Amino acid sequence: MGRISISCLFPASWHFSLSSHVLPRILQPSFRQLLLLGLVLCLVGLLYLMFFIGKGHTIWTKEESHFHRHLARVTNVEATDTSNPTLNYGLVVDCGSSGSRVFVYCWPRHNGNPHELLDIRQMRDQHRKPVVMKIKPGISELATSPEKSSDYIYPLLSFAAQHIPKNKHQETPLYILCTAGMRLLPESQQEAILEDLRTDIPVHFNFLFSDSHVEVISGKQEGVYAWIGINFVLGRFNHVHNDGQAVVEVQLPGGDQQEALVRKRTAGVLDMGGVSTQIAYEVPKTEEVAKNLLAEFNLGCDAHRTEHVYRVYVSTFLGFGGNAARGRYEESLAQSTATKNKLLDQHAGETAESPLLDPCLPTHLQDQVGALHLRGTGDFDRCRLLLQPFLNRTEESHTSLNGVYQPAIDYGNSQFYGFSEFYYCTEDVLRMGGDYNASRYAQAARSYCATQWKTLKERFDHGLYASHADLHRLKYQCFKSAWMHEVFHSGFSFPAEYKNLKTALLVYDKEVQWTLGAILYRTRFLPLRDIQQEGLKAVHSHWRHGFSLFNNHYLFLACFMVVLLSIALYVLRLRRIHRRGGERRMPSSVTWLEEGLLSPPLPITL
Repeated sequence: MGRISISCLFPASWHFSLSSHVLPRILQPSFRQLLLLGLVLCLVGLLYLMFFIGKGHTIWTKEESHFHRHLARVTNVEATDTSNPTLNYGLVVDCGSSGSRVFVYCWPRHNGNPHELLDIRQMRDQHRKPVVMKIKPGISELATSPEKSSDYIYPLLSFAAQHIPKNKHQETPLYILCTAGMRLLPESQQEAILEDLRTDIPVHFNFLFSDSHVEVISGKQEGVYAWIGINFVLGRFNHVHNDGQAVVEVQLPGGDQQEALVRKRTAGVLDMGGVSTQIAYEVPKTEEVAKNLLAEFNLGCDAHRTEHVYRVYVSTFLGFGGNAARGRYEESLAQSTATKNKLLDQHAGETAESPLLDPCLPTHLQDQVGALHLRGTGDFDRCRLLLQPFLNRTEESHTSLNGVYQPAIDYGNSQFYGFSEFYYCTEDVLRMGGDYNASRYAQAARSYCATQWKTLKERFDHGLYASHADLHRLKYQCFKSAWMHEVFHSGFSFPAEYKNLKTALLVYDKEVQWTLGAILYRTRFLPLRDIQQEGLKAVHSHWRHGFSLFNNHYLFLACFMVVLLSIALYVLRLRRIHRRGGERRMPSSVTWLEEGLLSPPLPITL
């Protein structure tokens, strides 16, 4: 009958054959057994498809993608490869009240996915340090000589130009954004400074710069940029990969006509400086909020897509920073003490021998505010009660500091990061920065306030506190601890059991500036160019890309199924042929068997 030969050339060349003498043994099993064998082989093939192609490939891709995204944010401290022609650059100059700083950012070519944002990072020099330069004083000091503004800014731009490849200057956007110091100037003086910059910068530098790229931004804009920067570094704008992080359901404006969108939960921001306090967080549900308190924006490059539309509540409270609050408190003490002394003919606080007792200073600390002499009693709880009136709360619901409206916060599904004084109060002296626990924090602050000033000073001299803590921090830590506690719990109404506040100085070991959020927001339309190019490329290479991605597994499975089907067809055909031949030979076979049973025994010779 010959031999049956079977071979496959891909993915690996192999060959085998079956002899006709072996086939009768193979053909002995019943048809049901053959069918069962075929089903088992098919099941093996399907399991291979599920675990090695589907699940295995997906998990590997997901883990590798998450690993590289995490690596890029946490450990990406390598020097920027300026020889890479696909790298893009951007500049933001932060013109603050005390000085100006230029930040140089870079990002690789956009991957063409309209669901993802630009991967913007801070540029690093050959020594792997961030490319940043600061000058003093603030640009607002040029209010009376605005013609010097371009000369003032020249060193910053010259510094940045040296780090960016010259052939990239023309396509590198430059933004000059002024904050608090410029806001205090009259509008005419602001405009004179800005006009000098608009006129002279294009003469000396070839950056992508237009009149709209230089402006005085509002406190609301600054808060939004800070919120964007922090959430970008945390990876909260990445909605493509689900890596187990918490999600929220978002009803976008006009949501009556749309389905709710589920995406990663963003983090809120709390920032307490010396003068002001600020809060910013996403408002996921459609809610009536005053326009001056709500920022609605689309971070995506396509205005018609909604996955990157955010509604963020932002509010800044001047006079509610740590130092400003202490100043208001001391002024109130001086006025109330003077009035009380006059009415009751007393002399409290007029001399060091008859000081006014202050529960917001450490025990036995002597301090003087103007003509008023103070001595600390270190009573944290008493200090908290005295500070509550300075929050200017009202009896109306959904209000915070100064009676300003505050949208409801889902405390059970939210997360906040506290910066500046929120971090200093918890870490510099109390050494408990990071995850905030209200009861532990209050107990530590209570213990610090009650400690004798002499003991605190000895601890400071022995270096037991943070390296940047100074005597000013030690003196007013008791007050600021109480003020931060009251702002957070009484002002912003966070419950005492709230566990999702993290106080931080850095995010992923990096100081996150609002300038990162500014460059991300202002360059959000740049990916359109890359997306269009990727779209054209995909028209020509889509079939090749898809083929190369899965060809090994799918061709192996196809070859396996063809071989299996071929074997089954050959076995069924040969079985049919064998049955027909057996039917024709059956009479002679039976006679042979009968004769064989009656045949004489063979002779055996020993």
